[in-house]
Amino acid sequence: MISVEDWAEIRRLHRAEGLPIKQIARIRNVSRNTVRAALRSDGPPKYEREPAGSVADGFEPRIRELLMAYPTMPASVIADRIGWPHSGRTLRTRVAELRPAYLPPDPASRTSYAAGELAQDDFWFPDITLPVGFGQVRAAKQLPVLTMVSGYSRWAAAVLVPSRNAEDLYAGWWQLIGQLGAVPRLLVWDGEGAVGRHPDKLTGECQSFRGTLAARVYVCQPGDPEAKGLVERFHDYLERSFLPGRVFTGPADFNAQMSAWIAKANTRWHRRLECRPADRIGADRAAMIALPPVPPVTGWHKTARLPRDYYVRLDGNDYSVDPAVIGRRIQVTADLSRVRVSCDGRVVADHERCWAKHQTLTDPAHLETARALRSARRLAVVPVPRGDEVEQRDLAVYDLLSGSGEAV
Repeated sequence: MISVEDWAEIRRLHRAEGLPIKQIARIRNVSRNTVRAALRSDGPPKYEREPAGSVADGFEPRIRELLMAYPTMPASVIADRIGWPHSGRTLRTRVAELRPAYLPPDPASRTSYAAGELAQDDFWFPDITLPVGFGQVRAAKQLPVLTMVSGYSRWAAAVLVPSRNAEDLYAGWWQLIGQLGAVPRLLVWDGEGAVGRHPDKLTGECQSFRGTLAARVYVCQPGDPEAKGLVERFHDYLERSFLPGRVFTGPADFNAQMSAWIAKANTRWHRRLECRPADRIGADRAAMIALPPVPPVTGWHKTARLPRDYYVRLDGNDYSVDPAVIGRRIQVTADLSRVRVSCDGRVVADHERCWAKHQTLTDPAHLETARALRSARRLAVVPVPRGDEVEQRDLAVYDLLSGSGEAV
């Protein structure tokens, strides 16, 4: 066999220089048949070793018979049926080569999303400890981050919420949908207790929420993370690109840093889409459902009569209320950031939401009002009606009743 260099030079001398075969053979010191073979070949010469054969060659007809009858038969069963005396690895290799010819094609399904079709939601638990005030910190499982990713545009959003309670979940969920500016037609959730269970066991809060949005909510089967792979990959992206090297002073700082980072992430090139999520969000939003004219009821809501201890308890903390409305019915509402109390349409308390636990938050104005009311109560005098005389009983009556005197 000639080398690639000889093959190339022979073809050059004949085609470019026009030399005859006999002269080329003399110049390259090869036979004329070798020159003729080099000119006939379309590709460079390469060494190919003849197959040495395998111990499985003699068993191949029987293997094919079994695979034709039972295409999924395991290689170990085939070895037993044909009396295989050699290495199991050799047989498994040959069976793996032959089996596809006897199985029907199994093309993989490719997941694609139409504009406005769906968004995936879930909770992410960052591996951090965050100070929440009053000397307390919250660990990973106590710091749920509500996340949402749109299927078509891959537009992402997230917000840290105080708890996994339904009140905080739906308040955060509505905040993310408000940032999106429209409602996806299908909202996919994992088996979250405040949302419901697979397949159609939605909670009352979820039914009310989705009814206001006019959307559908689907809860995935347990142990099926692939069903919401978009949001799972977003969690991995947060852990690899957002968290490392960051320090947070509190929940507000965490949300501020995360919002700024996500705003940049939505403008970065997406390899799968070959564009940026910001390039697709317009078409995605246009195909979604418009926001409802009346927002859904979210957050904490309760009604009570204000006791003499002019405090209301919400999520493990006590908040002061104007003592002037003691004994009257009040309405307590709270979202992710504020706690407000109203009475007859007038706000009688407004506090920042406390993320710590077992704390008492008091407005100094409420203390002053309570002190003034107590002073007025003590100074109040109940007047005695004029003209009424008090009976004066003779003291001898008491002596007689006690037996220490004589009857008069």
